[in-house]
Amino acid sequence: MKPKSIVIVGASGSIGRQTLAVARHHPEMVRVVGLAGGRRAEALLAELKPEFVRKHVRHVVMADATAAKAVKEGLGDDRITVASGREALVELVTRPSVDLVVMAMPGAGALLPTLAAIRAGKDVALATKEVLVAGGSLIMEAARKSGARVLPVDSEHSAIFQCLKGEETEAVFRLILTASGGPFRQTPAEALPSVTPEQALRHPTWRMGAKVTIDSATLMNKGLEVIEAHWLFGTPLDRIEVVIHPQSIVHSCVELVDGSILAHLGPTDMRIPIQYALLYPRRLSSPVRRLSLAQVGNLTFEEPDRQRFPALELAYEAAKVGGTMPAVLNAANEEAVEMFLRRQIRFTDIARIVAGVMSDHRVERATLESIVAADEWARRRARTVSAAAAL
Repeated sequence: MKPKSIVIVGASGSIGRQTLAVARHHPEMVRVVGLAGGRRAEALLAELKPEFVRKHVRHVVMADATAAKAVKEGLGDDRITVASGREALVELVTRPSVDLVVMAMPGAGALLPTLAAIRAGKDVALATKEVLVAGGSLIMEAARKSGARVLPVDSEHSAIFQCLKGEETEAVFRLILTASGGPFRQTPAEALPSVTPEQALRHPTWRMGAKVTIDSATLMNKGLEVIEAHWLFGTPLDRIEVVIHPQSIVHSCVELVDGSILAHLGPTDMRIPIQYALLYPRRLSSPVRRLSLAQVGNLTFEEPDRQRFPALELAYEAAKVGGTMPAVLNAANEEAVEMFLRRQIRFTDIARIVAGVMSDHRVERATLESIVAADEWARRRARTVSAAAAL
């Protein structure tokens, strides 16, 4: 069987590095032919160092010319072309030789290259939930037209994807997304305004990038995942629920119309959903540790506290409004999280800023142009709203 030729966008991030680890484990199934990174040349060069990566990689794209120049000089390998910018990224993900694109580039900026890849008929292993949050209707319509598959990489959506396999659409009653509850699940409401970025970055069960870790602490991550699930699986919002599951062993569930609940259990290791997306529909061995249910012991579940963590409700509200509102929710949240990490606002100001920006937005029909405009507007407005919330 011919190996899949893949491109990894966001190659030096957490998902990108773990994708390379999966590729190393299954060289007969996966061949990495292109990498895209941000502005940190040294990080991308580190991922290119192993011989198994350089063996097939022929194209690298960086966010800007300065980073591209540094990568080119650091490589010293004329076999690998290095380019920069949005157009080069679109060219990379639409190359005829590419079978699958792993989209792990953080933020709504991943929308354009994802859409381009899908329109070109490329399967996309999607780890960037903001793509479907901001432009779900565009992405899924493009996939229907081109025949490309959108394969979820988020552990929760991969779990649902696997539980749904073989089930008829009419047999599904609801989707149940699980959430760890983050580091502040039991923190009193009065203490939340004073929590620090360092405390918020101490996720109890998962090791992730800074932005998604903060989103997990506010429960915005789960709200974004609700919107993502709505588009991925065509499920109405009122049939997508969130439960807190501190052990993070049950990654999500599907309840069927007869009352049965199918659950996906596994260790907290992103290589499992990454491998499932890369090798789909095949399932092969993986290097992750095995889960012992006896050692896990008890599994507990509880309702999310929507008063202490209002971000979850904001996401449902944005999805119900539709149009450009989810893009505004996402952009305002990205800006607010960045301001919190810079200690410019308090933890509780994140949701307050998002709510303020949403209330000021005039919703338009979702097109690529209107989504981009709404994203830019929301970022500017978030910085304005933050002035009133700043410490």
